[in-house]
Amino acid sequence: MNKTKALLTLSILTTSVFAQSNKDIDPKLTEFWEPVPEVVTPGPVPSDAIVLFDGTNLDSWTGHDGAAPWTVKNGYMTVAPGKKGISTKQKFCDMQLHIEWRAPEKTPGKKGQQQNNSGVFLQGRYEVQVLDSYENRTYSNGQAGSVYKQSLPLVNAMKPPTHWNTYDIIYKAPRFNDAGKLESKAYVTVLHNGVLVQNHTEIQGGTVYRGNPSYKAHGCAPIFLQDHGNLVSFRNIWVREL
Repeated sequence: MNKTKALLTLSILTTSVFAQSNKDIDPKLTEFWEPVPEVVTPGPVPSDAIVLFDGTNLDSWTGHDGAAPWTVKNGYMTVAPGKKGISTKQKFCDMQLHIEWRAPEKTPGKKGQQQNNSGVFLQGRYEVQVLDSYENRTYSNGQAGSVYKQSLPLVNAMKPPTHWNTYDIIYKAPRFNDAGKLESKAYVTVLHNGVLVQNHTEIQGGTVYRGNPSYKAHGCAPIFLQDHGNLVSFRNIWVREL
């Protein structure tokens, strides 16, 4: 018997023995009936979601010095330039976040980071960039869909100005031990207009403009939306705690 026939025969015998022994295994041994997954009704907003902005008010948000100062009109809120960013009153750790945003018409004479900029800061520290990246070149790890100054998006899925963009963000918070030492980094997955742009990306630390990011121990924290001096608008914001 040549080597090929010998290997084929061995494979057939092994498969046959495995199949016979498999028949003796009770399939119930690999069936899990508890716990039972919670029933969630799908829809534009899942039934277990926490609605952070439904287009009517900023009751779930706070400003730097008190009430959130951004304007609410026609079902969306818009940055009030110079009045600083806003944060959720509630704190979050692991989460699924849905947020829609829109850049206004391009500002003449502005380009790159100055062309209608904002940001979604997870736990107030880790920024998913908001920027008009439609036909607007900037550094790749600073365009829309980037983990700012860390990880460039896989593709540019930006819609033209005045069109609504959607971010669906899956976020796993970092873990720290009792002594404040980092045990595991944060991870983020981002879909921009339904297109995957961050694929379980490891976040290297808190967002900084200059220098290298680093971690400092923290617990659950608010979501922060940035005032970069531009009239960027947001709507339909909800979160599911994971």
